[in-house]
Amino acid sequence: MGRVVEMKAMVRTAAIATALAMALAGCGDGAPGATAEKDEAPPANLTPGQYEVTSEIVTLASTDKTTPATKLKQGDTAVVKACVAKDGTPDPALFAEAGDTCEATSSYISNGRMSIQLKCQRPGKSGQVMPTFDGKYTLDGFSGDAQGLTYFVADGDYRYTAEVTARRIGDCPAR
Repeated sequence: MGRVVEMKAMVRTAAIATALAMALAGCGDGAPGATAEKDEAPPANLTPGQYEVTSEIVTLASTDKTTPATKLKQGDTAVVKACVAKDGTPDPALFAEAGDTCEATSSYISNGRMSIQLKCQRPGKSGQVMPTFDGKYTLDGFSGDAQGLTYFVADGDYRYTAEVTARRIGDCPAR
């Protein structure tokens, strides 16, 4: 008889716990439309238009024990404006240091996630700058982490990390 009472108590406890969990699952943060926004699917591609990208240099260090061949310093904030094409392809300038000429060597941009690798040339330097960006995007911007490493023939090699945020500020200017 003691086991039956124990079993009934366990079933009752499980039923109460399940009901409580279901009630809590229906709760949001109280803000109107909060659950709809969280459930909204990300866009398939970046939204075309002009973006303003802000990059904060978190770390910057020499890799060859010489002065890094960059104007950037740890703690600096760089701001650049460039466009995302009508097909959703971002201009490499969105992820490059000012003055560098870059091309994307690999990119994945789909369903709210993006990963881009660039190969860049710097005026006056032989060798390459190799920036990467990994992050997430929404209809009106993107954010994530950037990293870079240089492979110069002469002195000045460095590596850096940056926190990147971008917002769409309008249509691209007419060319």
